[in-house]
Amino acid sequence: MATEPGKRTVTYGRFNSLQTISVATLPPRLDGYWVVYIHGGAWRDPTITADTFERTENILRDSPSLPIAGFASISYRLSAHPNHPQDETTPREHYRDAKHPDHIRDVEAALAFLQNTYSFGAKYILVGHSCGATMAFQAVMGAVAGHREVLFNGTNDNDARTETISTSPGPLPPRLTSQPTAIVGVAGIYDLRRLRDDHSDISAYREFIEGAFGADELLWDAVSPAQMFGSRGVEGGWKNGRLVILAHSKDDELVDAGQLEAMKDALKGWEQDQAQVPVHELTDSSRRVRAMSIEGAHDEAWLTGEELARTIKYAFVELLRMGLAPEPEPFGGQSS
Repeated sequence: MATEPGKRTVTYGRFNSLQTISVATLPPRLDGYWVVYIHGGAWRDPTITADTFERTENILRDSPSLPIAGFASISYRLSAHPNHPQDETTPREHYRDAKHPDHIRDVEAALAFLQNTYSFGAKYILVGHSCGATMAFQAVMGAVAGHREVLFNGTNDNDARTETISTSPGPLPPRLTSQPTAIVGVAGIYDLRRLRDDHSDISAYREFIEGAFGADELLWDAVSPAQMFGSRGVEGGWKNGRLVILAHSKDDELVDAGQLEAMKDALKGWEQDQAQVPVHELTDSSRRVRAMSIEGAHDEAWLTGEELARTIKYAFVELLRMGLAPEPEPFGGQSS
């Protein structure tokens, strides 16, 4: 397939060959949003890459009335995978041995690079599939965003003593100049401990969680968007946020609907709070959380691109209803 005009791959990091972003710019429009995608793959699958957004992007390009100014799909460092072994002969820049917070650091560095390069501010929708949805919300969590992470002591008491921690060498990524206006989580993982417990008979769940985050279950809780409330959660970290779309398929064989329900519960306080709205923005400060039913198996959303594109179109419909976007084409589908 020929490369679309304005599409290129850029590098945002110097440690690993996976620190790249696939970027496509569209004709400039003042009301346009960037759509920024974070792929899934259990933090470790090297066969699921930033290129998996291509079919979705092509579908969205075929809806020219959507107010999209650009597309970006982020690659990030991966953890080791038992089915894709490497050894000492593997060049260091291709080695996959990432541990938290490497993955989310890369996502934040990529977002900062995009903002500094394209100056879109808060005019972007952050979209994540599976563990990509985890990281989309981690990027706005009070205890994780900017990876000035706080040590979790097992309580959501906002007055509890905390300390800044980091387990990854090198400088912290730059802080985002602006957080997204909307987040779309598709087949997302939002509670690591619950995911392990709900699939306790399948060792691969514990293995990939420990491969990315280690064995400390308090850390699992601290980085789980559905586990953290108040100042440590999305409620405390995403001040300008306006819209969340949570999508799940009843046919998803890997992530159950309980993950979506847990995230909806965690977002209740955030939805009830008023957003910080710039004085020049002629809208109210309301927020919305919407759940959406999609079709197909876990990876089918991006394999065909149809369902992933439908969730993004629905985000534009809701932004329109909130007075935050011009009218897009109808999207079809069900929501709640």
